[in-house]
Amino acid sequence: MAYQFETVRLEKGMYNEAGHSFSEVLEKCDPSEHYKGTSLESLDAYQRQLKRFDIKVSGSASDVVSKFFASWESAVLFPEYVARAVRQGMEENDLIPLITAAETRFDGMDYRAVTSAPREEDKVLKFVAEGAAIPQTEIHAKENLVKLHKRGRMLVASYEAIKFQKLDTFSVTLRQIGAYINRMHLQDAIGAIRDGDGNQNPAKVFKVGTGPIGGTAGTLSYEALVDFWNQFDPYTLNTLLVSGDVMSAILKMKEMQSPAAGLDFQGTGKLVTPLGAVLLKSAAVPAGTIIGLDKNYALELIRGTDVLVEYDKLIDRQLERAAITSISGFSKIFPEASMVLELS
Repeated sequence: MAYQFETVRLEKGMYNEAGHSFSEVLEKCDPSEHYKGTSLESLDAYQRQLKRFDIKVSGSASDVVSKFFASWESAVLFPEYVARAVRQGMEENDLIPLITAAETRFDGMDYRAVTSAPREEDKVLKFVAEGAAIPQTEIHAKENLVKLHKRGRMLVASYEAIKFQKLDTFSVTLRQIGAYINRMHLQDAIGAIRDGDGNQNPAKVFKVGTGPIGGTAGTLSYEALVDFWNQFDPYTLNTLLVSGDVMSAILKMKEMQSPAAGLDFQGTGKLVTPLGAVLLKSAAVPAGTIIGLDKNYALELIRGTDVLVEYDKLIDRQLERAAITSISGFSKIFPEASMVLELS
């Protein structure tokens, strides 16, 4: 039985169609819905092309890099292989979805977000008498644009050096590149929370031992965490993003020493905090710092582009200094939904 994917004409131009990724262009040429009920139902259009050219990218029986370049058409698939491996690295241990309330796709480098800054009286749900005016919540565009940042790494390797490298092993290096790129985006997210998104909206900073936070400066206590938690009304402190030293301090609290918490941590690696918030550790958070946020209201991720690779160079086997990039930015939605606690 002949399948449509076996006759798709592959060419460089498929990477250059405005508003569509290579995979999306392939799907238009070879829709996956045509394969329902067949042995190929579980594969997407790109994976069917790998099958067409008998290229195995994972497992102990994976092919070498040169298999992509056995023909001109199969070489067209190589940049997408690189992009997918990098994207996989970005998604492994990705903290960004755990601290963002919304994701917006945007084609550009400057994004104008909207915001709402209600006054204290606007936060009260008042009784509305018959015929009386209904209280308003004003939403308006932010004064300054939110700038998106291009983050990336340079792939530096000659084709001769990697052509006999197993694809399964080469993918490990590409996943590491993805992890580095994602770490840079996380730094951007933390910077937007702490310093603001360019619209004079930095996070409110509290210090341990300075009212309204109790405890002793330089030391993290359960008392200080409760006082910090209490600042979030009407929001909910449901996420704690902390530095390594603060993570250690939290895990050593006597409130964390209950048998249930210990068994859960030792058995599953899942952390339980005294406040029930999701506890996340990142080297991008300065030492002695806790970033608390209501994940559902604090931050918007603006994704400018997915993973971009210099497809011309990769297809032509000119791997020396081929750029791999991703563009993202972050906008604060409700500034009061994220705050910072510093130990000293």
